[in-house]
Amino acid sequence: MSESFGERVRSALHARGPLCVGIDPHAALLAAWGLTDDAQGVREFGLRTVEAATGKVAVVKPQVSFFERFGSRGIGALEDVLGAARAAGLLVIADAKRGDIGSTMDDYARAWLTPGSPLEADALTVSPFLGVGALDGTFAVAETYGKGVFVLAATSNPEAEGLQRSTGTTGKTVSASVIADVSARNAELAHAGEWGSFGFVIGATVDWTQAGIGAFSPAAPILAPGFGAQGATPTDLRPRFGEMSEAVIASESRSILSAGPVDLAEAISARAAEYLEVAGV
Repeated sequence: MSESFGERVRSALHARGPLCVGIDPHAALLAAWGLTDDAQGVREFGLRTVEAATGKVAVVKPQVSFFERFGSRGIGALEDVLGAARAAGLLVIADAKRGDIGSTMDDYARAWLTPGSPLEADALTVSPFLGVGALDGTFAVAETYGKGVFVLAATSNPEAEGLQRSTGTTGKTVSASVIADVSARNAELAHAGEWGSFGFVIGATVDWTQAGIGAFSPAAPILAPGFGAQGATPTDLRPRFGEMSEAVIASESRSILSAGPVDLAEAISARAAEYLEVAGV
């Protein structure tokens, strides 16, 4: 039986450390890199980032929206970037934050997680706020193909607090309930001692106590945006994530990408070394 996504992430993080390079071709970054603000520009930006990241980190995370804004040509550019990253041996998280119901959500999952699909990635970010059960088809597709899912659980944007920190009749916050529901699915599928393949998005600047969340079992990868430009640093990894820090994928984009195409590889290497030192890999 092939290795599960959760175990692939575990091995990759152990080998390369926690840093994940976000591929976020903002218009301002395209201009700073001397690239055109069009599909060709985002393609070149993405491919250069993949090249610079290869062999230095385990994971890259293209933000789908920056490619979608150029329509079919932008999606074509994204397909090229996804394919290049996977061919280079990087784990690729498509940051699309899809969330819907029934066959609609199931086809989102098939688009991003089916082997051979033009948009194939290793994992997909999804929203559970139409109910975790609405993602069951996505979990099934991921399990079938050895792929991963990252479920939004506790995000750091202030607009989310009213919803994610609210409590129901159980007394748990919405964030805690999402983690509990997804963890139960991981427990059904993961072998003893293995990481689950259905992970969580938990912001690096989130206060876990205020969010009503704590350590969970079985362990599963945590995609943690908020490092770099949003304020968290490598030294925050252990204090903020505690006993779950081993499972953290620390996502940085602007803080690294602003180095520009000439210095990007060096910036990635330097930042990756900081995380490796903190993580003790």
